[in-house]
Amino acid sequence: MPAIVSEVLKGSIAEELEIQPKDEIVSIDNTAMSDMIDYNFLCKSELITLEIKKADGETEIIEIEKDFDEDLGIVFESAVFDRVKPCLNHCIFCFVDQQPKGLRDTLYIKDDDYRLSYLQETYITLTNLTEQDKERIKRMQLGPFYVSVHTTNPDLRVKMLRNPNAGKALENLNWFRKNKIPFHAQIVLCPGYNDGEELERTLSDLAKLKTTVLSTAIVPVGITQFRTEGLKRVDKKCAEQTIDIASKYKRVCCSDEFFLLAEREIPPAKYYGSFSQLDDGVGSLRILIDDFKSRKLPKRIKSPLKISFATGYAAKYAIDKISEGLNKIENLSVTVNPVKSEYWGDDITVSGLITTDDLIRTVKDLDNDLVIIPSVMLRPYSEDFLDGKTLDYVKEQTQKEFFVVKDIYSAKEIVEYLKSLS
Repeated sequence: MPAIVSEVLKGSIAEELEIQPKDEIVSIDNTAMSDMIDYNFLCKSELITLEIKKADGETEIIEIEKDFDEDLGIVFESAVFDRVKPCLNHCIFCFVDQQPKGLRDTLYIKDDDYRLSYLQETYITLTNLTEQDKERIKRMQLGPFYVSVHTTNPDLRVKMLRNPNAGKALENLNWFRKNKIPFHAQIVLCPGYNDGEELERTLSDLAKLKTTVLSTAIVPVGITQFRTEGLKRVDKKCAEQTIDIASKYKRVCCSDEFFLLAEREIPPAKYYGSFSQLDDGVGSLRILIDDFKSRKLPKRIKSPLKISFATGYAAKYAIDKISEGLNKIENLSVTVNPVKSEYWGDDITVSGLITTDDLIRTVKDLDNDLVIIPSVMLRPYSEDFLDGKTLDYVKEQTQKEFFVVKDIYSAKEIVEYLKSLS
């Protein structure tokens, strides 16, 4: 997995030097790179020498004079230029293991690489962290990381992750504190395993690490109909208990789904601090609702328009409130049509796992002019759903027009679109 260029930014140094997609950056100052961490470090100089292997196989040596922190404007195909560190766990709740065959290849990848955690905010378990890795993290003062803790009970963690190295979690986290390496913690709550008293123990242990733990997110286990072994779902009673336990500790937040399951109001923004684990569904509903409240809506649009929001059930709480506000606009009619996941099962309610068949079934018979969907339904930078079918396919099957919201945490795109019709 060499350092292959995927894109060159316009107006950049790389564009001026005629670096092209598919070119390979072999080295910088005669130093080979294993990842974007090396690349960023080596580029912090006023004079660097690039060795480039062109797509046609020719090699070029280019000397570049630039500002110390000036970016070259190169986007790579991958953040890691050697082998990604694979996940060696077999977690009882692993979502990858719950997937059937036939989905996009990328959905079956199980990585556990500290470099991707640092660069792309992916979660790691630390079960494959070597002494060499630690030395590099310490030397370069990398961080923050995103760590799937789940439990600090060594025996229970070994049982849940099904990896004998899993019991060293607290040892590694104490090493982070000793070396001032910050991290965000994640706990996937599995009733009967790491809830109740075990959750109390975990949060108490994390609290002892003080501000090394920047935040702790608690999310409910997701169970699909393809799981073969028994796991309990988080019910209302468990959700209530979890929220109450979490409230005793600083910088600990439950995901939005816990509040929905407990039938409680989504907390105000101050509960979520800096919203540091939005992608885990921690505060995403609140930030969307507050963003919508900050927008000035048009009083009317010129022609009658019927809009449907097609989204996962997890987002319905926020979309209902947005719909209520939009329906005050003259000539606009808005409905919310959450997509039931017949593919995965009722427990899966997030928009990012909606398949084309479930979406088509939901919207094909609606009486509307436009269907609004969030971009998380599609693979990044594409119009492909997770089952490999495209948005064009959905349009063909439903004969509907679609509006894809790129920023799922903001109502700006929708409001600006409606303003253009006023």
